[in-house]
Amino acid sequence: MKTVKKHILLIAVSALIITSCSRKNDSFISRNYHAVTTEYNTLYNGFIALEKGRETLNEAYKDNYWDILPVERMQILDEIVMPGQSKNANFTTAEEKAVKAIQKHGMNIQGKEHNPQIDEAYLLLGKSRYFDQRFVPALEAFNYILYKYPASSNINQARIWREKTNMRLENDELAIKNIKTLLKQEELEGQDLADASSTLSQAFINTKLLDSALAHIKIAAQSTKKRNEEGRYYFIEGQIYNALQDKDSANIAFDKVIDLHRKIPRKYLVSAHVEKAKNFDYEKGNKLEFIKHLTKLEEDRENRPFLDQIYHQVAQYHINQKQDSLGIAYYNKSIRTNSQDKILMARNYEILGDMSFDVNNYKVAGAYYDSTMTKMVENSKPYRTIKRKRENLDDVIYYEGVAEVNDSIMRLVKMNDNARHQFFEDYVAKLTLEREAEAERLAIEEQKKGLAQNNAGQTQSSAFKPKGGLPTATASSFYFYNDQTVAYGKNEFQRIWGERENADNWRWSGGSRAAQIVTSSNSTTENTEADKLLDVDYYIAQIPSEEKAIDSISKERNFAYYQLGLIYKEKFKEYDLAKSRFTDLLNNNPEERLILPAKYNLLKMYETLGRTAEMNILKNEIISNYPDSRYAKILSNPEAALTKDDSSPESIYEDTYKQFEAQEFEAVIKKCVKYIGVFEGDAMVPKFELLKAFAKGRLHGFEAYKKAINDVAVNYANTQEGIQAQAILNTSIKGLEKSKFEDDISATRCKVVYKFSSAAKAEIEAFKKTLDKTLNDAKYNNMTTSIDVYSKDQTFVVVHGLRSIETAKGFTNLFPSELKYKIDRPFFGISTNNYRILQIHKNLQAYTTKQ
Repeated sequence: MKTVKKHILLIAVSALIITSCSRKNDSFISRNYHAVTTEYNTLYNGFIALEKGRETLNEAYKDNYWDILPVERMQILDEIVMPGQSKNANFTTAEEKAVKAIQKHGMNIQGKEHNPQIDEAYLLLGKSRYFDQRFVPALEAFNYILYKYPASSNINQARIWREKTNMRLENDELAIKNIKTLLKQEELEGQDLADASSTLSQAFINTKLLDSALAHIKIAAQSTKKRNEEGRYYFIEGQIYNALQDKDSANIAFDKVIDLHRKIPRKYLVSAHVEKAKNFDYEKGNKLEFIKHLTKLEEDRENRPFLDQIYHQVAQYHINQKQDSLGIAYYNKSIRTNSQDKILMARNYEILGDMSFDVNNYKVAGAYYDSTMTKMVENSKPYRTIKRKRENLDDVIYYEGVAEVNDSIMRLVKMNDNARHQFFEDYVAKLTLEREAEAERLAIEEQKKGLAQNNAGQTQSSAFKPKGGLPTATASSFYFYNDQTVAYGKNEFQRIWGERENADNWRWSGGSRAAQIVTSSNSTTENTEADKLLDVDYYIAQIPSEEKAIDSISKERNFAYYQLGLIYKEKFKEYDLAKSRFTDLLNNNPEERLILPAKYNLLKMYETLGRTAEMNILKNEIISNYPDSRYAKILSNPEAALTKDDSSPESIYEDTYKQFEAQEFEAVIKKCVKYIGVFEGDAMVPKFELLKAFAKGRLHGFEAYKKAINDVAVNYANTQEGIQAQAILNTSIKGLEKSKFEDDISATRCKVVYKFSSAAKAEIEAFKKTLDKTLNDAKYNNMTTSIDVYSKDQTFVVVHGLRSIETAKGFTNLFPSELKYKIDRPFFGISTNNYRILQIHKNLQAYTTKQ
């Protein structure tokens, strides 16, 4: 009986506890049970997961110190996340814990929440969604706190996080308005004030209001309780001052970062030193103290991960001090750190490229610019700038190469036999030494490889156990402790070097095994390609001896000189280099057609440089020796030269352009090629080049047009035509790339096309007249005709004004039989859009196959 009573009592107590802990029972026990369970179980684990996820974000984020840092380290990704998916599993866990707390421990009784921890759960829910970059759901969670829990202790945090979310949704003005209201209504302190001020500062940075951003980032730095944030905020303060051109205040802010020293991540500390170095006043500052400071940073072992930035600043110092060789050395040291900072690497390469460019080493400059582009965002504005600069070097690199090679050949041609033999004997001797050195290097490498394999075998074999009392751990690792290894080494030495006397410079004695191998190889395999390179007669035989070949090389060299002179004069404004190339040309017996343009260009350079005496000498020479030339007429009477005549470049260009309008494209191309050569050096040449590009496009299609336009943009970059060509490449050319035909069915503008041989001009004209008369007789006044050149061999007679493809395909059925027979010949119908594609890409066969 007593047992039964105990069971009944136990059941009653259990029932009482269960009912008192119910989510629908507003009792002291129930409220505290759910509050404690929520705070110390569900939410505790949720916030731990949130912090882990946040740490992952911070570690993955790469700050760009070349721009003002964002207040919060979080990389916004463009990936589309499907419902139920997440970018980070920790944030998913945090969200699940928040939802669990709300669903299992929420005490919403008659519209009022009695669990004081549920607002924390909604704050956790919003933060986890925010960091998972699901900003709209995060905004809903924060708004729910503001709506349902206005008296919550977390209300200010909820308002701040809501505005952070608004900023991520690019509602910066709304965020500014709401945080300003919060700061007016509430007297925030500590971390709440820091969070609100930093968020407001970021919103002002986003809207380019740096003055306002500066005031609030200062407050955030002074209010935050987190050292990492304090260092970051002071650093941002310094960056904003720099953006406002206030270097002194910026340095004070960076000093605040430096004063925190080990309390903040070292990246902030070193970057603050670097930013101060960028602001150094080279006119008033103590340069000796400055370089000592940089050297100290460089030698600090803790700064090894940041040597890329430090080397760059040291290089900048040396360049500023006109110590170019030291500057180049440090730029290269910065590059060799294999830095992950692509902007820094791009700047290193670009600076080295510009330095090579400035000393006219264009080939090296081109290589540096190529490397620069690999570190830049493709198709960005800086990338396009470097790309254009690099393309401008293509011609100068090519022609310098031609000039260098042909100059060396011509020097050899002019040498006598003895001088040639001596030159190539010296070259072969040098080549032989290089081969011996390479053979020696390979032999040493082979020896090392054999020793490494032998030592590896000794380590694994019981036959190579240490002797005596030698320690086991070190016995087999020391070469001379093992007799077999020593014996192997002796044999290998004798195999490679032979018997050698114990004396200085033993490697270079006459008994070199490597040299014996080379000598033996030369004597037994004289017919191999490698051995030819050690034969003086082989080289002498390559020197051209025929007058025709020598003349061709000379002409190619002289044309390269002329082109280089024009490039240096027009593109780079390097008048000394241009003068050197034109002078080299005139001193090397050039073709007659190059002499006068070269002298005229020299004269114009002297005029630009104000060298009147030299200009007058050339002016008198041109007028005296070439009185009938257009250059002489221009110099003799500049005003009369402005008046057009039939032989002037302007008149010839106008006539050529009229031919272009008449669709005589082949004739236009030939004429342009002719007069580009005749008028070399004249300002009209770029116009002929551009007209030739247009004609090539109309006759040969898109690819030929694109290449020709690019050539104009690169070769005449500083002229109006070059700028126009570049504009075409940047804009119009993209609209012409499409070569895929559309569906004609829905077209409302169509054409009828008759094909003819381009040679049958009389037949084409006769058919067009017949077609026009037939359309007129049939009273189809809305239709017109034209003759369109398609290619060199094919011309179209086209009827315009049809409204559907069915009508175009059945064109002849529109006419009565007495008119139909006049125009009854093969044709095809095509939409206006497809006809445009067909003419641009010259893909008639593809269209007819499609039909």
